[in-house]
Amino acid sequence: MISKAKVRSEELNSCFEKLLMVAAGNSGVGVRMEGAVITEWKDIPMELLLRIVPLVDDRTAIVASGVCCGWRDAICFGLTQLSLSWCRKNMNNLVLSLAPKFTRLQTLILRQEYPQLEDNAVEAIANFCHDIQELDLSKSFKLSDHSLYALARGCPNITKLNISGCTSFSDGALEYLTNFCQKLKILNLCGCVKAATDRALQAIGRNCKMLQSLNLGWCDNVGDIGVMSLAYGCPHLKCLDLCGCVRITDDSVIALADKCLHLRSLDLYYCRNITDRAMYSLAHSRVNNKPSLWQSMKGRYDEEGLRSLNISQCTALTPSAVQTLCDTFPALHTCSGRHTLVMSGCLSLTSVHCACAVQAHRTLNTIPHTAH
Repeated sequence: MISKAKVRSEELNSCFEKLLMVAAGNSGVGVRMEGAVITEWKDIPMELLLRIVPLVDDRTAIVASGVCCGWRDAICFGLTQLSLSWCRKNMNNLVLSLAPKFTRLQTLILRQEYPQLEDNAVEAIANFCHDIQELDLSKSFKLSDHSLYALARGCPNITKLNISGCTSFSDGALEYLTNFCQKLKILNLCGCVKAATDRALQAIGRNCKMLQSLNLGWCDNVGDIGVMSLAYGCPHLKCLDLCGCVRITDDSVIALADKCLHLRSLDLYYCRNITDRAMYSLAHSRVNNKPSLWQSMKGRYDEEGLRSLNISQCTALTPSAVQTLCDTFPALHTCSGRHTLVMSGCLSLTSVHCACAVQAHRTLNTIPHTAH
């Protein structure tokens, strides 16, 4: 039976070897500083350690923090990004042990293949890691509203939050979160069917004025009231995923076209209540909404406006409306290899083509055929 001390020693030796390889540029030669050659872990100066740690994998950094008090303090002070997605077991206990040490974390990725995290781990993050700006809790099925309440109180500087697949969160807890985390720019609520409701979206529109990206995929409780509130409250919105939001109608798209002038990506997959009226509103928004805004951009005209649109399974749309939209936004492509206008399942739209696809067809027809 191998003792725990021996296993620990082997982990530290392996960690030391990795650190030296990074410091020496993987040459295998000992690191030289001011005439001295570093051959043991205790010889590495703190300033060099702080330069090495960001270059190694997160698991090695965690092991290195357990070498001695000096290393622990240096690594915990210098490490601002950490991913524990590699942890297949006991992630919850690992977070509980690391949160009090790594108090300067700004980015923390806790994505899981199967649910491990519990509320006490998120509460520990909120209690100790107040500088968190990016947090990924996706697929944390065990988490409850207590986690969102804790984050609201302890991590008000969050700008990017991924809670996709967290099906237990309620819209009341999400509303509470937005009251405190008003710096949110990127929010992923995909599959959060209980949290993503019109009530929650009204709170987001009211509190999160800096929001740029929102994923509401398969949140079938979202309706026009929520999306319209979002459009009126979040003018900087660039990316919005509404796939599977079957309750929304043209009114949602019209509000987005009118108020979200920076919208670049819109996913309306399976939104079967969308009609030509929505397509024409998007097309007209480029010309009619705030002409002075477009004039101030001058040469960036082709760069602005929709660059990605998914209208798959929107079977009520007609070719004329979609073609008008495609002609209005040069970045929307139907041609092979680019395909930023997705129309799968819309058999009536097969005649819609982008400008470069039409040009390619014309070029092909003008190539002289050799006589046989």
